[in-house]
Amino acid sequence: MNGDPLAQLRDWHLPDPIQWWPPAPGWWISATVLLAVLLWVAGVRWRRHRRRGAAARSALRELAVLRETARADGDTRVFVAALSRLLRRFALARFPREQVAGLTGDAWLSFLDATGGGEGFRRGPGRALADLAYGATGAGEPPPNPDALVELAETWIRANRRRGGPAVRGAEETPANPEAEAPPLATR
Repeated sequence: MNGDPLAQLRDWHLPDPIQWWPPAPGWWISATVLLAVLLWVAGVRWRRHRRRGAAARSALRELAVLRETARADGDTRVFVAALSRLLRRFALARFPREQVAGLTGDAWLSFLDATGGGEGFRRGPGRALADLAYGATGAGEPPPNPDALVELAETWIRANRRRGGPAVRGAEETPANPEAEAPPLATR
């Protein structure tokens, strides 16, 4: 009859190795969610980047129009007044209103120099922004050079492209070490 029943069994064998492709459905879902999140973050950052530079791009376009208008008609007083308004609007878009809105004359020029103008506004061609605004031109002084003013304004706008721009020297009177001026704490 039947001899040994175990002799009829086949030898054991290993299963096929697990393939890396196609991945399981969970990996497809994870990859889709990750891709969607990455696209969303990239879109948010791109829109934020575009919004930050929009004011500077608009100001630079308007500056180019002002330059062409000044070349065409040659009226430097109108050009300087329009340039001053442009710089003021851009400064209000970039800096706190309390810091910019009340500035006039030398204080305005000092602010422009401190925030990226070097010395070009108080001691350079930018001085015309204060002088011509109040009609304080000398009798024998030549009119300001519109190209030099445009170059100075363009440099200032590019320096303040990002919100807040460079640090304003003297804008805030805060002590270097706030703890040094604080009254001593009572000890027990």
